[in-house]
Amino acid sequence: MRALFGTAGNPDNFGLEGFKKSRDMPLWLKGKGLDAYEYQCGKGVNLGEDTAREIGRQATLAGITMSLHAPYFVNPANPDPESQEKTAGYVLAACRAARWMGAGRVVVHTGALQKRTREEALATAKASFRMLRRRCDDEGYGDILLCPETMGKLNQLGDLEEVLELSTVCEGLLPCVDFGHLYARSLGALEGLEETAGMLDRMEAVLGAEKAQGFHSHFSMIEFTPKGGEARHLTFDQEEFGPDYHPLCRELARRGWGPTVICESAGTQDIDALAMKKQYLADLKNG
Repeated sequence: MRALFGTAGNPDNFGLEGFKKSRDMPLWLKGKGLDAYEYQCGKGVNLGEDTAREIGRQATLAGITMSLHAPYFVNPANPDPESQEKTAGYVLAACRAARWMGAGRVVVHTGALQKRTREEALATAKASFRMLRRRCDDEGYGDILLCPETMGKLNQLGDLEEVLELSTVCEGLLPCVDFGHLYARSLGALEGLEETAGMLDRMEAVLGAEKAQGFHSHFSMIEFTPKGGEARHLTFDQEEFGPDYHPLCRELARRGWGPTVICESAGTQDIDALAMKKQYLADLKNG
C-alpha cells in the first residue's frame, strides 16, 4: 500500500486564479502532484447534487481519492435526544453528499464533554456511533466509512485512546487521526519519531494490522495554549510549534502503510501536502 496525500477545503483557501469552483479542485490537485481531496461541509451540507456529482466525475478523471468532512457542530457525546437526532441528520446528509461525489469516508467530530466526565461522554459517544452506523446502513450508505476524529482542545472528547475505542464499537468505523490535534492536546508532548511510532503501534494493537495501515488522517502544525490546547493552524514555515511531519512520513514508509493524509495547513495546504508526499516517497526509496 502507498499513502495518499492531499488537501481539504475549496478554491477560496488557495486564492486560485482560473479555478473558481469546487468542481475544479480535483484537476488542480492532480496538477500539483497530489492524490486526495477532502470536501469540507463544516458549516453544513450546502452543495447540490449536480455539483457534488460533477466533483466526483472530475475526481475520477483526475485519479483523486475523495473524502468528506461532516458539519463541525455534530456532537455524538451529547446525551440529549434532540441533539442526537440532529447529529444523525447532519451525518446522513454528509453521507448523501459523499455518495454523490464518490467519497468513501466521512469524517465526524467526536463531541464536547459539556461538564461531564470523560467516561460519561465516551459512553454516550459510543452508543451514538453505533446508532449513526446503523442509521447510515439503513439508508444505503453501508459502504461509506464513518471516521471519528481526534480533537485538539482539552474540553473535547477525542484523544487517541478515545477515538480508537470509538472506532471499534462496530464495523464500518475507521479513525481519523489528526496528528496536529494530538500534538496540541498533549501540549507538545506527542511529537518526534519515538512518539509517532508509539501512536502507530497503539493503533495496530487496537485495530489490527489490516485496518490500522489504511487509517484516515489529518496533519498540520498547530499552535496551542496550556489551558485550552489547540489555538490555531499554522504553516510548515511557522516553526514555533509542531508537530514535525518527517517522523510520520518515515514511519509510514518503513511500515508500508497506506493511509490517506489530508493536510490542513493555514493557507499553504497544497505546498505542505506536497512536501509531505515528497518526503514520504524519498523515505520509501531510501528504505
